[in-house]
Amino acid sequence: MKIGLSLPTMLAGCDRDTVLGWSRRIEADGWDTIGFGERIAYRNLEMFSVLSAAAAVTERVGIASTVVVLPMHSEVWVAKQAATLDVVSGGRVTLGVGVGGRGEDYAALGRDDRRRHQRLDDQVARLRATWAGEPPAAGLDPVGPRPARDIPILSGALGPKSIARSARWAAGVAGFEMDPSPEALAGAAERVRAAWADAGRTEAPYLMTSWWFALGDDAATRLRGYATDYLGVFGPELAGALAESCTAAGDDAVRRAVDAARAAGYDEIQLVPTTRDLGELDRLAAALGR
Repeated sequence: MKIGLSLPTMLAGCDRDTVLGWSRRIEADGWDTIGFGERIAYRNLEMFSVLSAAAAVTERVGIASTVVVLPMHSEVWVAKQAATLDVVSGGRVTLGVGVGGRGEDYAALGRDDRRRHQRLDDQVARLRATWAGEPPAAGLDPVGPRPARDIPILSGALGPKSIARSARWAAGVAGFEMDPSPEALAGAAERVRAAWADAGRTEAPYLMTSWWFALGDDAATRLRGYATDYLGVFGPELAGALAESCTAAGDDAVRRAVDAARAAGYDEIQLVPTTRDLGELDRLAAALGR
């Protein structure tokens, strides 16, 4: 099972030193993937710019968007961004796409979030057509560059309907768990496998999941404080309740979650830090015996 790290881009104060320092350490320490997801109406850095910076200072580690909210954008523009990232990274990109869960991000870009699930389905087909050299409209040149390889597309689907739709076009699913318990992880994996079987897919889905984690002193307090802050758009009561459901705090909890994902047959996990402190990578390596 691959283990990747998200960059701490959702934290206040994330800057050049944070991005480059974490990227270099993730590669040097032997982790498998660098990634993170997209927000617009938030303090975070822009995703494709940061992933390009990470690609520029690394050679081996995978580069993943987890995920780009595709219906907020022109799919032709995202095709160009992703292909460019794949070229400059030497063919290391995995593109996670989804519909997002925050209307304020759509509003910030002046985009309509209605019919976003159907739009996502249609956009993925146009992404692939663009990469294959199909012009975006009659009389126009193709939009380059061509990717360095066939870019795998993962779906950020969480619910059963979204997973069923994804089984028609995705290589797999990039999920997320507040509480990465054995039951939650195994259940999510089985739902994806069942959707692939129901869709008549003969190849196994690529199973990726992620969760927030915290190690060291006051790990539980930091984890829940991070979650409460990040989820604050949903209001203090709901944000607090969701934060209380987060469990990957401390060495034992993180080890149990990683072991549970491995036992459930995940191909990859992406751990999301709740601090900019590079010492968290030392603590993680120690907790996992690496």
